[in-house]
Amino acid sequence: MASSSLPSISLPVNVFELNNILSLVLTLTITSILLANGAMAMAIPTTLDGPFKPVTIPLDESFRGNAIDLPDTDPRVQRTVEGFEPEQISVSLSSAHDSVWISWITGEFQIGNNLKPLDPKSVVSVVRYGTRRSQLNRKATGRSLVYSQLYPFLGLQNYTSGIIHHVRLTGLKPDTLYHYQCGDPSIPAMSGTYCFRTMPDSSSTSYPSRIAIVGDVGLTYNTTSTVSHMISNRPDLILLVGDVTYANLYLTNGTGSDCYACSFANSPIHETYQPRWDYWGRYMQPVLSKVPIMVVEGNHEYEEQAENRTFVAYTSRFAFPSKESGSLSKFYYSFNAGGIHFLMLAAYVSFDKSGDQYKWLEEDLANVEREVTPWLVATWHAPWYSTYKAHYREAECMRVAMEDLLYKYGVDVVFNGHVHAYERSNRVYNYTLDPCGPVHITVGDGGNREKMAVPHADEPGNCPEPSTTPDKILGGGKFCGFNFTSGPASGKFCWDRQPDYSAFRESSFGHGILEVKNETHALWTWHRNQDFYEAAGDQIYIVRQPDLCPVQPEVMTLYIH
Repeated sequence: MASSSLPSISLPVNVFELNNILSLVLTLTITSILLANGAMAMAIPTTLDGPFKPVTIPLDESFRGNAIDLPDTDPRVQRTVEGFEPEQISVSLSSAHDSVWISWITGEFQIGNNLKPLDPKSVVSVVRYGTRRSQLNRKATGRSLVYSQLYPFLGLQNYTSGIIHHVRLTGLKPDTLYHYQCGDPSIPAMSGTYCFRTMPDSSSTSYPSRIAIVGDVGLTYNTTSTVSHMISNRPDLILLVGDVTYANLYLTNGTGSDCYACSFANSPIHETYQPRWDYWGRYMQPVLSKVPIMVVEGNHEYEEQAENRTFVAYTSRFAFPSKESGSLSKFYYSFNAGGIHFLMLAAYVSFDKSGDQYKWLEEDLANVEREVTPWLVATWHAPWYSTYKAHYREAECMRVAMEDLLYKYGVDVVFNGHVHAYERSNRVYNYTLDPCGPVHITVGDGGNREKMAVPHADEPGNCPEPSTTPDKILGGGKFCGFNFTSGPASGKFCWDRQPDYSAFRESSFGHGILEVKNETHALWTWHRNQDFYEAAGDQIYIVRQPDLCPVQPEVMTLYIH
C-alpha cells in the first residue's frame, strides 16, 4: 500500500526523448560532483555575466612565433601531379545544405614574358560523386577559366594561371557524407577520391558541430601551426575572414618584401608574386578537399594590375554562392549552415547606403527567418571595434554606414581579421555597452608574415593622428573617424585606457572555434598556437536573448558627428 502514495511517472515512448532525459540526468550528476569538489570555480563564463571588466594579457616576449614564409622548395607547396591532373582541390558551400561547390586547378601556371594562356575549353570540368565511395554514380559539370596578372612596365614578370574549375553539386541530402572525384575523364585525368559532409538542414535545432574561424593566414611556419591546431579541432566548416596568401609581399621575380611601401615608395604599381597562391592552394588541399571553406576578401587580395584591375586572383580561385543568395557580386553573399545565417560582407567595395551591397544586405536581412535560422553571424575583414594601434578606426566609414542595419536586425556575433592579434568585445553598439549589440571578435592572428600587432591605441603616445587612419581602398580614403562627442572618451579620438567595450585582448597567433549548441547558446573558444591543442586562450558562451532583444529594436541616435 505504501507504493500507492508515490506519484505516477509517465515514461516517454520516444527513444530520443529518453536519451535527452538520460543526458540531462548525467549532466546534473556531473555538475553536482563538480560543485561538491569546488571545480565549478573554473566554469565557462557567459555573456549574461557581462559586461566584463576589460582584460589585457601582457605580451609573452618569449614567444613571437616564426613569421617566415615556407620556401618554394618545401615539398608541401610543390606540384605533385602531372599534365592536367587536378590539384588545389577545395570544397565550398552554396547558400543552403543541398548544394556545394568543388573547385580545382589543372595545368601549370606560367610566369615571365610573352605568355600564352592555357585554353579553358581544352579540359572538361567534371565531378563524379555519391554517398558510397565505391559508387560515384552521380555526375555534375561546371565552368572553367584562366586569369592573368599583367603589368604595363618593363622588368615586371606577368603571370597566367592554370585552368581553374568550379562545379556545383546539387540535390544533396543534409548532414550526409559524400565521396567525389574531379577532373576530366576523357583525357583521362581524374583526381583520387575525397569526401565532404554537407551542412545540417536549416532548423533551430540543427547546427554544425564546430566552425573554425581564422584570418590573415598567409603561408608561414606560424600558419602551419595554426592549421595543425585547427585540424585537431575537427571543424565541419572554415571561415577565412580575409587576407589569404600575402602574395603581394613579393616582387614578380619571387623576392620577398616585408614592407613594400617602405622599400618601393615611388613604385608605379604594387607587384605581386602569384605563384604564392598556388603554393597556398597546394598546402591547404589536404584540409580544404574535405572541409568546406568560405572566404571574404581582405586588403592583401587587392593586387592591382594593368587596366586598373584588382582582386582578380581572389575572385577567380574561389567559388562563391553569390547568385544563389541574390547577390550581384562575388564580394558579398550569404549562406545557411544549419540554424545559422552567415553574412559575408565586403569592406573593399562600396558599402554606402545608396550602393548595391547595402541594398542587397537590407533585403537579405529582411528575408531571414529567425524561427529557422535563429543565429545571425556577420563577417568582413577590417574590424569596427579594435583597440590596437594598427588599423585603429580604419573602417569607421563602414561602421557609420552599416551598424544601424546590423543592430536593427539583431546580428549576434561579428568576426573580423586585419588586425594581427586577438580581441573580443562586450556586447556593443555605437561604442556603447548594449545588451542587444553583437559581440565583435577579431581573429586576424592566423600566422602571416607581417607578424603580430602589439601596441594599443589607448596606451600613452600610441593614439594615431586621425587624418592618417583612412585606408585608400576601404571607402576610397574617405574620413569618418571624428572625435567622440560624448561618453568616457568625449572630445578625444582614442580612449586613455582600455575601452569598456573591449573585454579581452592578447597579441598571439591562433584561431577560434564556434560551437552553436542550441538556439540561444554558442560556445566560442580561441586557441593560441603556443598552447597544447586542447587548451583555451579565451572561452565564453555567447547567449542570445530574443525576448529581451527582438528583431528591429529601436535604433539609437549616433553620438559621433
